[in-house]
Amino acid sequence: MKLVLATEFPIDPDSPHGGVESVSVNLTRALAALPGMTVEVVTHCGGGAEREVFEWCNARIHRLPAPDGSVLLSSIGSARRDISKYVAELQPDIIHAHDTYGIMVRDQSCPVLFTVHGFIHGDIIVSQTRFRWLRSKIWKYIETRSWAAQEAIVSISPYVRERLQDYTRAKIFDIDNPVDESFFQLQAKPVANRVFCAAAICKRKNTLGLVKAIKSMLDRNVDVNLHWAGPVTEQNYMDEVQQYIEQHRLQRQVTLLGQISSTQIKEELTQASVFALVSFEENSPMGIEEAMAVGVPVVTSSRCGMPYMVEHGGSGYLVDPDDTEEIAGCLAAVVGNARNRERLSQGALETANRRFRGSVVAEKTAQVYSQLIAPMTWATD
Repeated sequence: MKLVLATEFPIDPDSPHGGVESVSVNLTRALAALPGMTVEVVTHCGGGAEREVFEWCNARIHRLPAPDGSVLLSSIGSARRDISKYVAELQPDIIHAHDTYGIMVRDQSCPVLFTVHGFIHGDIIVSQTRFRWLRSKIWKYIETRSWAAQEAIVSISPYVRERLQDYTRAKIFDIDNPVDESFFQLQAKPVANRVFCAAAICKRKNTLGLVKAIKSMLDRNVDVNLHWAGPVTEQNYMDEVQQYIEQHRLQRQVTLLGQISSTQIKEELTQASVFALVSFEENSPMGIEEAMAVGVPVVTSSRCGMPYMVEHGGSGYLVDPDDTEEIAGCLAAVVGNARNRERLSQGALETANRRFRGSVVAEKTAQVYSQLIAPMTWATD
């Protein structure tokens, strides 16, 4: 089977930026390891670089020059034409497009599968960027038209499925994102009372809400410290977070690490007693999956896609992201109780092995490819 993955792919596969790049690297590696599978990855490269083709992990990576201008205009203009033409020339048996590449890859002679990783129009609304309401409306129009045009979609979470169903008649397949195998090989050596989060510092990720929960735990005489790894994407919000830390003298209890390498992320996870992500909106965060693959219990929001990843009381706890005391209480139930932490750790690892392991996800994905290539099989499902 000859597969084209049209997706974001990092310049350095060992240092992906963001969830889509991480998924692309993990899925490419896992699919290319399957017998009889030929994998061609088509992606854009920035900075005015010229076209490049090279081998990586039994797959072939094709980097095409990224057009000038915004992602919005590129997705419906020159980038769409260039990517679509290039993919067609590879003559694949099936195309698997991810994120904005699903908008660009259309009208092909072979089946196309589209993985929806997020909702751009929703992300824009909760950002602090200029003209966000107008930009969100435009993106929603483009995204919903793209979903309506698809025949087959991968939903990375039941939450994503729920949001898509009103806009498309596509066949929807539920498949989790894959985690790199190296996370499963890590040996957890948790530091007492260490809370870890890996996410951008912005309002949607609710950085301040988690910091306030740390303050509440300290007020209860619970010894705790937070390590937060991630870039600053909203400076005004970062200023608010830092002001709160300074006002309440939390400098020793809250460490903002900035954007760190994947190697450093793994080191932080091995030292974490609990992984916390109390975002207001998420689809299927890679950070949660990676933490569970290491056997780290998770405290996360009871909203959107997160409840489908964590079993409350089984692999972690679900909390209201607006409820500081509830967040603090659930964190304390993990960091302050070694026996409970060990129980939740085992539950997290069992879930990760069953759902998020790369080989498991690759097998499920390849089965979908086979169904789409053989329509009669699909029709009798």
